[in-house]
Amino acid sequence: MGNEEISDFEKQRLANIAERDALLKQLSLNAQSVFTPTLPNRATGSQAKTKKKPAPKKVKKEEESPAPRRMSSRLRGIAADSEVAKRKAEEQHQAYQEAERAKRVRKSDSFSLNDIFVSGQKLSGDGLLGVDVVTKGVAVPYQRTFGDDDIKKTTDKELKALRKEMSELQLWEAWEPNLYTMTFHPSETKPLIFAGDKMGHLGILDASQEKPTSVKQEDEDEEDDDPDPVLTTLKPHTRTISSMVIHPSKPTHLYTASYDSSIREMDLDKTTSVERYAPDSTSDDVPLSGLDMAADDPNTLYWTTLEGEFGRYDMRTPKQGSVAVWSLSEKKIGGFSLFPTHSHYFATASLDRTMRLWDIRKLSRREPVPVGEHQSRLSVSHAAFNSAGQVATSSYDDSLKLYDFGAKGIASWKPGHTLSDAEMKPDTVVRHNCQTGRWVTMYDPYPKVTIIR
Repeated sequence: MGNEEISDFEKQRLANIAERDALLKQLSLNAQSVFTPTLPNRATGSQAKTKKKPAPKKVKKEEESPAPRRMSSRLRGIAADSEVAKRKAEEQHQAYQEAERAKRVRKSDSFSLNDIFVSGQKLSGDGLLGVDVVTKGVAVPYQRTFGDDDIKKTTDKELKALRKEMSELQLWEAWEPNLYTMTFHPSETKPLIFAGDKMGHLGILDASQEKPTSVKQEDEDEEDDDPDPVLTTLKPHTRTISSMVIHPSKPTHLYTASYDSSIREMDLDKTTSVERYAPDSTSDDVPLSGLDMAADDPNTLYWTTLEGEFGRYDMRTPKQGSVAVWSLSEKKIGGFSLFPTHSHYFATASLDRTMRLWDIRKLSRREPVPVGEHQSRLSVSHAAFNSAGQVATSSYDDSLKLYDFGAKGIASWKPGHTLSDAEMKPDTVVRHNCQTGRWVTMYDPYPKVTIIR
């Protein structure tokens, strides 16, 4: 059997095995030379004694607390700097919010105008209106006393020049904050302008004052801005003043509605301010968006809210149980007005893009149904009645619309009368390019004049 020849395959297999064993042996030797630590030679006799170092003195270690070796600052009860700063910032922010909330709480007390005086010229009853404000009568609101034809027909040269100059008057910037409402006093004795802004300020401007001019400096190249006019600023409300009304039969009383949920009456003669309507609790937030009064009733207030409600209150009665409120829209009502000659009709403009006509005589508390409604492409910001039964609306679709209900016989309608969609279409639509809500504030038309224009 030993004499048997080995095949070539077997020879090759044995050669491979031998080569593998040699390679493994070499790898093992290399690994030992690399990883085997070099131990110091063991010294004997005197050499060992000379090289022996004295043992270091043992220092008695203080007993450590049984706390874990690693523990967070939170577990140790140590507040990190960032947490302290964060807590302090939160406390400051909370205090700031409380202060701002306190500022926004409406003022329910009665006070004099000097108590709410902010800046400008202080007021007195005689100095503000004049003693003959009632005896001289009340001018017709929003009615011009002359036009271009009157100027052409004027024969007096001085009067003609004065009228022409008045027709060419330019803008007079008197208020810096955003104005939400403005009205003229109906007195003929003194042209007074009232304006309410976003922060609850009420500005009073005597337009009879001469426009102040700046004194030019020696350097004529520099143009100085004209100084501001004399303006009286009061703060009867803590939030935006959204609407104002002066009743023709009570020209010394100014009524203001605000987002602070209240309506205040300002006596311009006695220089006092009294709250006439507000929710029972100061925590109730029902911002008012509009205010109006019937021409034949100086004692009843009508208002709308940003929640789509319409309210009525007779100031001669106790407020509890005598306030009537209707929910007319799911979205806010931006503005409304009563029909001057038939105050049971009123028109509302809403964020839901509708102008609706209502009849208080047939206004249900559960499901109020309008006389009719018209829908615009975008939100309608205001609707204003005039004495002829026409309604002018302004809308975010950059248009002014005129609805002529007088021609449809609104004065003779019976309770329950309704209008179809076709009858509610506007009779006139005027387009403009002012981009309402972007470049200019919302239009607020007031066509309450005895002469149709």
